[in-house]
Amino acid sequence: MTTPTIKAVIPAAGLGTRFLPATKAMPKEMLPVVDKPAIQYVVEEAVGAGIDDILVIIGRNKNALANHFDRVTELEHTLEQKGDHGKLARVNETSALADIHFVRQGDPKGLGHAVLRARRHVGKETFAVMLGDDLIDARDPLLSRMIDVSLSRSATVVALMEVDPSQIHLYGCADIEPTDEADVVTIKGLVEKPSASEAPSNLAIIGRYVLKPEIFDVLEQTPPGKGGEIQLTDALEELAGDSEIAGPVLGVVFTGRRYDTGDRLDYLKSSIQLALDRDDLGPQLGDWIKQLAPML
Repeated sequence: MTTPTIKAVIPAAGLGTRFLPATKAMPKEMLPVVDKPAIQYVVEEAVGAGIDDILVIIGRNKNALANHFDRVTELEHTLEQKGDHGKLARVNETSALADIHFVRQGDPKGLGHAVLRARRHVGKETFAVMLGDDLIDARDPLLSRMIDVSLSRSATVVALMEVDPSQIHLYGCADIEPTDEADVVTIKGLVEKPSASEAPSNLAIIGRYVLKPEIFDVLEQTPPGKGGEIQLTDALEELAGDSEIAGPVLGVVFTGRRYDTGDRLDYLKSSIQLALDRDDLGPQLGDWIKQLAPML
């Protein structure tokens, strides 16, 4: 169990344009992955790492996110009357996961700006940032390891994962040096979406960060970068270049199961993979896939 002073920040103010028209009225974070919205997996991961205070950064028309984690007394009463105690327990569990707060981003100025909106809530403590497009399998803990590394080494920590070099242009990429721990590296620099020939490694940044509060001062001074937005990667690049600001920037290299829900195809793959691992769905779904395969 990690220190209870750690809070989590989940930026969820994006428009979700890759999933239009489904996200015209529904936040992309509420799209179901099997039978839970994507954001619930992220909240459950935070809770599994010992975090019970979570701030969600939202935009306009994102009220469904707050509603999902709130009590729905009418639904609870109906399920109670029907004697459907299994579903009632799942509904109650959702509303009791953690102490969840919401704040609007306001102007959509990028991920760095969204993180900056958490300053008043976080205060002067180390905190986690968790992006909703990346789902980490509960059987392969990542966030708790990152928090332990951050607190033991007084460092900013970024999650990294090896990707095929042909895919590195889709990610931020880390220039690294090894440390005395096999899964921990020192980050010397970060490059946003480099070509394969320009990438310093095939270690991609995935959507988990453990940040020290000094990041807020850096973000305040970070000018707009790619797309005219304030990029978190640019602030981390500054920290990596000057360890006197907030100590070293380290990377934890993750080798477990990660599900990308950032675009339509990966979203479908993630849903299928997670469903196949379920005892109540996997066997029948697997049989159906086997029957379907010869027709493809």
